[in-house]
Amino acid sequence: MVRRPEPCLAGCSGVVRCIDGEIKVSIDFTPEQIQIRNSVAQLCAEFGDQYWLERDTTGEFPEDFCQAIADHGYMGIAMPAEYGGSGLGITEAAILMQEISRSGAGNGGVSSVSLGIFGLNPVVCYGSEEQKRRALPPVISREDRACFAVTEPETGLDTTRLQTRAVRKNDRYVVNGRKAWTSTAQIANKILLIARTSEPGDPGKPIDGLSLFYTNLDRSKVEIHEIEKMGRKCVDSNLLFIDGLEIPFEDRIGEEGKGF
Repeated sequence: MVRRPEPCLAGCSGVVRCIDGEIKVSIDFTPEQIQIRNSVAQLCAEFGDQYWLERDTTGEFPEDFCQAIADHGYMGIAMPAEYGGSGLGITEAAILMQEISRSGAGNGGVSSVSLGIFGLNPVVCYGSEEQKRRALPPVISREDRACFAVTEPETGLDTTRLQTRAVRKNDRYVVNGRKAWTSTAQIANKILLIARTSEPGDPGKPIDGLSLFYTNLDRSKVEIHEIEKMGRKCVDSNLLFIDGLEIPFEDRIGEEGKGF
């Protein structure tokens, strides 16, 4: 059975078809999207197999690659133009990531830039105007380098059970807890952090009570230990011990308790 083609929702001119019960996707990229793909391929060609072999051998973070991505305007590919981004969409960002991976950079190359490209989207969607103007341009230019602290040792990927606490004290929150598998914390100066500010009031809504913050990574309050792992050696994974990290109210993204 062939069903009537449906428009593709990816921002391109493709269609989605169901043929004999199997979903088939046909994508026709726009000329602009093809240009992005070709330009990224040309940029990545400057960082060949030997470059990534050395990073995978030594574990050195590929900062020069990340800076080249930023210098060519790709770090802000999906961020609004008024904050220094390109104002494009997730389709263009996905094309960028696919081309980075296909170039030979693989997971190491993708992981080194993914937080800068995708991670600050909560600030774009829920941040105040002041927060956007303060946070986004330095990430796009790579003046700031961020990590995202979500997973915890006791709860794994079950975000509803997070135990790291952020308690109000005067004009700020004080955070205590642990995070695990936090990528790029070794080189970051900023942290996107989700923590519990209250217990969920409704048993049917376990994600209530979690708040999201984007703030300075104060290494005097956060002890960072790299986790040894197989693969992707050049992009660090870390265990974070947070002891009294102070976060100003103005660094909370969106409503308190609605961070998820």
